[in-house]
Amino acid sequence: MTWWKRPDARRLRAHAPALGLWLALCGPAALVVASLDGAQRWATAAAFPLLGVCVLVRRRSPLTALALPVAPSLVISLDLFTTGYCAALAAFGYLAGVRLSRARPALWIFSAVAAGGLPLAAVVGRTVWPWFSLLLTLLLNGVLPWLLGRYRRQYAALARTGWQLAERMEREQQAVADRTRLRERARIAGDMHDSLGHDLALIALRAGALEVDPRLDADRQAAAGELRAAAGTATERLREIIGVLRTEDESAPRAPADESVAGLVERTRASGMTVTLEQADDTGTGTLPAMTGHALHRVVQESLTNAAKHAPGAAVRVRIGQAAGQVQVTVANTAGPGGPGAGPGAGQGAGSEAGPVSGGSGLVGLDERVRLAGGALRAGPDPEGGFTVLARLPTADGALPESLARPEPSTSQRELAYAQRQVRRRLRQMVAAPVALLAALVVLSSIYHLASPSWTVLERERYTALRLGADRSRVEPQLPFFALDAPPDGTPPPPHDWTCIYYSVRPGSDSAYQLCFTDDERLAKKSVVHRRDR
Repeated sequence: MTWWKRPDARRLRAHAPALGLWLALCGPAALVVASLDGAQRWATAAAFPLLGVCVLVRRRSPLTALALPVAPSLVISLDLFTTGYCAALAAFGYLAGVRLSRARPALWIFSAVAAGGLPLAAVVGRTVWPWFSLLLTLLLNGVLPWLLGRYRRQYAALARTGWQLAERMEREQQAVADRTRLRERARIAGDMHDSLGHDLALIALRAGALEVDPRLDADRQAAAGELRAAAGTATERLREIIGVLRTEDESAPRAPADESVAGLVERTRASGMTVTLEQADDTGTGTLPAMTGHALHRVVQESLTNAAKHAPGAAVRVRIGQAAGQVQVTVANTAGPGGPGAGPGAGQGAGSEAGPVSGGSGLVGLDERVRLAGGALRAGPDPEGGFTVLARLPTADGALPESLARPEPSTSQRELAYAQRQVRRRLRQMVAAPVALLAALVVLSSIYHLASPSWTVLERERYTALRLGADRSRVEPQLPFFALDAPPDGTPPPPHDWTCIYYSVRPGSDSAYQLCFTDDERLAKKSVVHRRDR
């Protein structure tokens, strides 16, 4: 057995991603831990086991992995921006967005960190400025990676759901189209029965006449009898086949046999519709091939039926012309009193277009009839209202017309476009949310910047009353609650074992009171420092 097939090697390969993530996240902490001291050093050193736990629980409990690095980060710095944990916060924030289906738990964690940082900064740092830095760090290093991970999850979920729905709808639509095409072929079979059955009946009748003709000898009469019997048998067989092909609702053609387009228009006018027929003198519809003639009749018949159904009261215009070996028929209606559209696609909402595939089943069958005749069909609403059906059919010596159908997107393409629109909307939200939070943070910090100078002013009488060597617990009640977040520019740093805080002399002043305490919490120095230009 080779080494890469050993169980230990397989386990190592399975845990390699987690090990690589842990090493990558511990890298920044390893670089800075030696340069720190005190609590910061211990909090940074805790990153090695702590991040190991986070990597182990990142799949089962991504919120735990996100929350664990926050506490040691606050120990190191109140503004949450630390070298040892910044990468970990961003990585686990992204993983939480990818793995969590609900947004509320992560938002609760972010809100808790933001709300808890304000009293922590006010009590420990005696200033609110670290809290604004914490919010900015939390926004850019936590919320933004979480939104990126959530965007990736939503994109994958939407695309997967869209494709599943598209496949199901595609199958259903294909089944409907197949049934409609079969029904139309059954109608064609019915037309064949009406024409061929009539011809076979005439053949049988003429053969029967020959069979009893006394001028023929016995052999010819017997041959005529056999021809009559064969014609009858063929008629019965044709009737049986057509009976199988016909559906229950299409047992017989509705229009009279061999009805012309002019007769169809006249019959429609008699029913109360306003129909205008425009036919060129050189258009000989009676000389067209049988399939072309039947298809031409069906185009006009179906279009008039749709106009009566979807736009009652609308005027309909039928135009038939012939050129370049092709016959073209156009059936157009104006907008009816009940609405702007007419046809199977009317009333389906803005932007919907009926067509051979996307329209009603009547147009699907009509498209099948025209296609089998070697022609092309286009149907759809007009920009000014109404509905138009256009068909081009070949004559006996004409070339096959080019396709007139506009390329319609499939159901899968429409579902994919919908999923992409949803993802783009989520992406806009992902960009807009941090921008809005950042703008609110800027406004809030600007308000605080304008108001805080009056909160950090130490009255001169209280400053004068302070005594060196006094215990810090007795000094702090005399001081304002908020202190300056930084000394004036150019102030010398205090001794290593001293802690200094600064207060404003007056609002807007370049000078500040400096109060320094030793390790045993005694006031060791008080002075006035001034800003120095470097």
